[in-house]
Amino acid sequence: MPSVAHKLITSHLVDGAPEPGAPIALKVDQTLTQDATGTLVMLELEAMGVDRVKTEVSAQYVDHNLIQADHRNPDDHLFLQSACARFGIWYSRPGNGVSHPVHMERFGVPGKTLLGSDSHTPAAGSLGMLAIGAGGIDVALAMAGRPLHLSMPEIWGVRLTGELPPWVSAKDVILEMLRRHGVDGGLNRIIEYHGPGLASLSAMDRHVIANMGAELGATTTVFPSDAATRAFLAEFGREEDWAEILADDDAEYHVTEELDLSSLEPLIAKPSSPGNVVPVRDVAGESLYQAYIGSSANPGYRDFAIAARMAEGRSVASHVSFDLNPTSRSMLQDLIREGLLTHLIEAGGRLHQAGCNGCIGMGQAPASGQNSLRTTPRNFPGRSGTKEDSVFLCSPETATASALAGTIVDPRDWAAGVGMAYPRIDPPSRRAGWDERLLVPPPEDEGPPPELVKGPNIVSLPDLEPVPDDLEAPVLLKVGDDISTDEILPAGSKILPFRSNIPAIAEFTFGQVDETYPARAKPTMKAGGHVVVGGRNYGQGSSREHAALAPRYLGLRMVIAREFARIHRQNLVNFGVVPATFDDGPDYDAIEQGDVLRVAGLRGALQAGAPIRVENTTKGTAFTVSARLSPRERDVLLAGGITAWVAADR
Repeated sequence: MPSVAHKLITSHLVDGAPEPGAPIALKVDQTLTQDATGTLVMLELEAMGVDRVKTEVSAQYVDHNLIQADHRNPDDHLFLQSACARFGIWYSRPGNGVSHPVHMERFGVPGKTLLGSDSHTPAAGSLGMLAIGAGGIDVALAMAGRPLHLSMPEIWGVRLTGELPPWVSAKDVILEMLRRHGVDGGLNRIIEYHGPGLASLSAMDRHVIANMGAELGATTTVFPSDAATRAFLAEFGREEDWAEILADDDAEYHVTEELDLSSLEPLIAKPSSPGNVVPVRDVAGESLYQAYIGSSANPGYRDFAIAARMAEGRSVASHVSFDLNPTSRSMLQDLIREGLLTHLIEAGGRLHQAGCNGCIGMGQAPASGQNSLRTTPRNFPGRSGTKEDSVFLCSPETATASALAGTIVDPRDWAAGVGMAYPRIDPPSRRAGWDERLLVPPPEDEGPPPELVKGPNIVSLPDLEPVPDDLEAPVLLKVGDDISTDEILPAGSKILPFRSNIPAIAEFTFGQVDETYPARAKPTMKAGGHVVVGGRNYGQGSSREHAALAPRYLGLRMVIAREFARIHRQNLVNFGVVPATFDDGPDYDAIEQGDVLRVAGLRGALQAGAPIRVENTTKGTAFTVSARLSPRERDVLLAGGITAWVAADR
């Protein structure tokens, strides 16, 4: 019988059968874009000739690129505001907060679909939504009224029992999942949580778990819409948007698992992967430079309130930077009204504006060789802004206790040492109102659409040639497993301001892996292109399509990997790069950087869905790879990318 995920999918199914691995198309009700990806989305809407978005709700948030060190970020903010007015999109101004909790507070509706150009869009699954992250151009197509195309995932039912013990919170639940399954355990799966343990988890607890389902590689995470969902919507004056959505009593799942919440303990992900999880006590006593609270992964009022109760009347260790990152303007107002912000500031906390901030290396970088504890979702190498960083992921309880103790400490041990009982956190006496901070899209009949305001850093999308029939190209780079999009195209305050200028941002491609890549790639742009070889889970992490478009601009024509992360694979297809996997695993080991590969009849093999024969002319050997494309993906790839395909389809 149907699960929640199955009900959400079948109620939005436009094409296909919901059988694992089968191509399906889903109607998209809402979209979410943020400023690090939204500029390209708006340029894509312009390129496609869209007059006005067709979705029920589309919202653009400015939360990533808030540092105004020069004209680039503020110019892009003006561009995004003008694009929202032109295309009929809600606009959330800088300082309103992180897209995911703000969208949940203002627009989240149980039973709806949400597509976002941010990989943590599945956080809205906490409200009983089907929320999926995708590349920006897939979101632009949804805004233009087209369905989302993907392969039907398996549904992974995780039955929760028991209740969380004191000093253990929702972050420890998702860290336990990562400890068990690693960063690729959820590939091609939807995770659905169910069972009696749900009763003790609030909607924002569920947000923490759903948000970091992305770190498992899952397509999305789904929770039922129940009493906890209703209570959350009521807090924000939107109880009328609530609808009950529950799995049938005898719901069936393709994969099953059980997790006893009462058995959990404080956990921590060591550098430099969300999957490198151990008990906090295993690293207790290690030195500490920074403790960081906030981000889309721990955005709730309770996450800050519990830190405030712990810090009340105490002081942060003198050598620790205790960074406070409010996740929405309304939540910051709540903390002020309840007097909780005072406790955090008096303890020595450093207050930053509501936004993503240090989570994506936009400030708050740790010192060289120093440990940083963060409640963020990711700790990929260099993501913090410090190249050789040492970032741990943990709960607000662990981060705060460690900041007060001066070293990494299990919050249970800290509490026993200071004689503190686990505090009870109730919702604020009243929630702050902030709707006036969101700019409502103008009515469609108000008059001629406004012009787009383009600063000097906003450059039109580059023209891309179709896939060639014959390819002879060098392997310009060979990388290992779990290469993230942060390593392919880094974020941070130096790089992200160029997100609307592909030729400029391409100069940073693979900067975390090989700084010589752009210079070596440029000669291939007019000489037939080049190939990159990767390991398993290639392209994990952020949905930023720059990680596909920038190397494509530099001449990338094919990536051959052991396995791809879902969103990045689709982004490669969308920009005309062939994503192929080895038919025989050992063939990966036989290729070296610098080898020249030749493929004859590439277009014909793609058209037929046949194995692709690859000659290694350097070594005099040959092997086969497969692209495994849906009919739609095949047509997009052969057209040279989604923009050309849409233009031909108009």
